[in-house]
Amino acid sequence: MVSRRQFLIGSGTLPFLSYLDLAQTAFAATPKDVLVVAQQLDNMTSLDPHESFEAVGGEVISNMYQKLVRPNTDDPSKVDPVLAASWQADADDKVFTFKLAKASFASGSPVTAEDVAFSLHRAIKMNKGAAFIINQFGFTPENVESRIVATDAETLMLTTEKPTAIAFLLYCLSANIAAVVEKKVVLANETNGDMGNAWLQKNSAGSGSFQLQSWKASEAISLTLNPHGPYKGNLKRVILRHVTDPASQLLMLKKGDVDIARDLTSEQLRTIQNDAEFTLVTKSIASLVLISLNQGVANLAKPQVWQAVKWALDYKGMQENIVPLTHKIHQSFEPEGFPAAISDTPFQKDIAKAKALMAEAGLADGFDVTMDHYAAQPYPDLAQAIQANLAEIGIRVKLQSAENRQVLTKMRARQHEMALSAWGTDYFDPNSNGEVFTINKDNSDDAKSKPFLWRSRYKNDDFAAKAEAARDEKDPAKRIALYEELQREHMQNSPFVFMFQTVRTAACRKGVSGFQLGALSEANSYQETSKA
Repeated sequence: MVSRRQFLIGSGTLPFLSYLDLAQTAFAATPKDVLVVAQQLDNMTSLDPHESFEAVGGEVISNMYQKLVRPNTDDPSKVDPVLAASWQADADDKVFTFKLAKASFASGSPVTAEDVAFSLHRAIKMNKGAAFIINQFGFTPENVESRIVATDAETLMLTTEKPTAIAFLLYCLSANIAAVVEKKVVLANETNGDMGNAWLQKNSAGSGSFQLQSWKASEAISLTLNPHGPYKGNLKRVILRHVTDPASQLLMLKKGDVDIARDLTSEQLRTIQNDAEFTLVTKSIASLVLISLNQGVANLAKPQVWQAVKWALDYKGMQENIVPLTHKIHQSFEPEGFPAAISDTPFQKDIAKAKALMAEAGLADGFDVTMDHYAAQPYPDLAQAIQANLAEIGIRVKLQSAENRQVLTKMRARQHEMALSAWGTDYFDPNSNGEVFTINKDNSDDAKSKPFLWRSRYKNDDFAAKAEAARDEKDPAKRIALYEELQREHMQNSPFVFMFQTVRTAACRKGVSGFQLGALSEANSYQETSKA
């Protein structure tokens, strides 16, 4: 059993000593001004906001840095001001002017338009990770200094290559790639022209609620309060402790060694979901489970077969019996919690209807097919359920299990027949998934661009045109409506079977309040978190 003292000593850094002094008794409560979180942290390689494109790194970065705007927590169709106090577009929808609010970096220096411009220049020039999110507006290392300009200390002018929907631009500027760093501090730590990259990987220079105190890879991250930041609660420090084993996370949570456990399994969550000592914070995240049908396989290229598969599956049974606390039924390409997401679930198990569709396709006797799937749970259990469901309509599925990367490599080579996999959204705008699931300009084997649709040899010019029209629509309400219509057409007429959306749950000890999970990891926030 892990004692509180052993747990704390394991962090192995002097900044934790004051915390240790408060913990002479094993399993004593954590200090009131320190939030301790058990979490799997092993996929982090950098905390530079203009480089990192990882889930855990994104969460940490978003609690240390601010952007011009952020999506509204309650209404994803809106954006809220953060560093920007206001914004407007010119008559041509190409020049966008932002007026800044008053804010300060952790150093105490004010955030200026020069810092914002430098940060966006830096993201484009470094061209790492998620730079595509903002360079899709026509910014390049060669033109960015003339197209993103600080006209005075409080005014930023941004000129896009072509007329742009302001909603699209704002959502993209809410991504971590557009995080604002303090120019003076970053350049003071520049090495060999790296724009401070090596230093910023393991240090911070932001205006968010917290700043980086220390990070030991695969051990712990310690964040301390930014005294000049927006946080108004009673925490002075947030410690993220790398705990790989969910069972260990649960033990630490129950004993008081940690305040929040982030990676508990369905079975573990069941043991505490009705316990008054704990509260569960739950959020549907932007990760969708789907089946892709390769259009290079003759039997899978028939629209009636697409429909038959969708009508043969027992979504409800799988959700209730295999993934009750980790996934919810979701049948469209925009994840719940995103602007334009729809909640329609038109498909349910109807074997008679599915058989009729198979007969209409000339396949009443069924056919043999192979389905690749991830080896990690819940995919093997879901795959077996899918196999059993499709057998009822004559589709004889051979299952092929492999590590995630092997399944994805096979899909990228167009070598799969059916594939059960997951898709995670890149940024908070309906164009992110809208583009992924509708646009494939060149379906040839030697295409220069090989997007998600290309992998399954699917091309639909009508869907592509509608997706581009929705992306560029200037009226925000009409833009949402176009994406909603496109999703309804897509779910009925595409070889992609959307089944579930992943649900994340954070288990908190009683007295912890205000922790927020977001649809994207960079929306996971400690800004409102306090301890009683």
